[in-house]
Amino acid sequence: MVLIATSAVVGGVLVWGHAPAALLLGPLIAAIVIASNGGKVSFPVPLFVIAQGIVGCLIARMVPASILGDIAQHWLLFTIGVLSVVAASCVLGWVMGRMRLLPGTTALWGSSPGAASIMTLMAEEYGADVRLVAFMQYFRVLAVAGMAALMAHFLGAGAGPAPATVWFPAVDWVSFAETIVLAIVGPYLARLLRIPAGAFLVPMVIGIVLAHFGLMKIELPTWLLAGAYALVGWNIGLRFTRPLLIHAARSLPAIVVFTLILIGLCAAIAGILVAGAGVDPLTAYLATSPGGVDSVAIISASSPVDVSFVMAMQTVRLIAVLFLGPALTKYLATRAGFAGEA
Repeated sequence: MVLIATSAVVGGVLVWGHAPAALLLGPLIAAIVIASNGGKVSFPVPLFVIAQGIVGCLIARMVPASILGDIAQHWLLFTIGVLSVVAASCVLGWVMGRMRLLPGTTALWGSSPGAASIMTLMAEEYGADVRLVAFMQYFRVLAVAGMAALMAHFLGAGAGPAPATVWFPAVDWVSFAETIVLAIVGPYLARLLRIPAGAFLVPMVIGIVLAHFGLMKIELPTWLLAGAYALVGWNIGLRFTRPLLIHAARSLPAIVVFTLILIGLCAAIAGILVAGAGVDPLTAYLATSPGGVDSVAIISASSPVDVSFVMAMQTVRLIAVLFLGPALTKYLATRAGFAGEA
């Protein structure tokens, strides 16, 4: 109850201040405050999974079915954007490892710009210090979400006032039921087929296809999205427990500095997209942000950006990291001479 109340207060202040993604950032900040002060809150895992499924449905509603055509048409732009961000993260991870700022492959996994939860799980499988990897990943998600929200506020300032929020709009209950089924069945299929980050990827892909062929209409009332955003925020914020913060305290300065450097490098890559391809600044910034795909999707949904472009680049990069991550980490660790370290 304390977590819910704190989330409502912080989120309410952010909504009043017209902050982008206030319904995500409010619960996220509240969860960090609770967890870092020793509070423990347990939610059933299926709730978080369904929340990711709802975010996948949200992306499917925002992204047109022509996304594959857009990627094929602008393949060079996507290749440069994706590989540049991956290369920047690998170089920074390699430097941190070489400088012995973090042990072994931990720096490489912690710097990987994929889905934070998936990178943490993969790091554990490959013997890295999973606690430091988790801290690096979720601290970066937190930093990227906050800075992306600020960028959305300032770069989107000329878009005019945001429309008033309708919390309880009229609902097409048949479409609503179909959407809920997709948000539940999609993550289940992903788990059954062992698809990494599939909790939102599978509902997203299925939703895009079904909506394109007119087989379903994705219905997501504001109150449902608010609940999903809160669960996503809590899932991130509750990981910043006191033991984790104590464990990461010695490495905290290096993690903060290198996280800010990575965000800055990705912003520079966004600048190249703006100058070379005419992409608008906010779209380019969100597309290259090295944070979680779900948090970027939520921020994009409340910002005046080309959502299709943002989510296409984020999704392509996620898939690239999932497939290239283990091989790149092994290669760089071997070259740096710390392949056998944790």
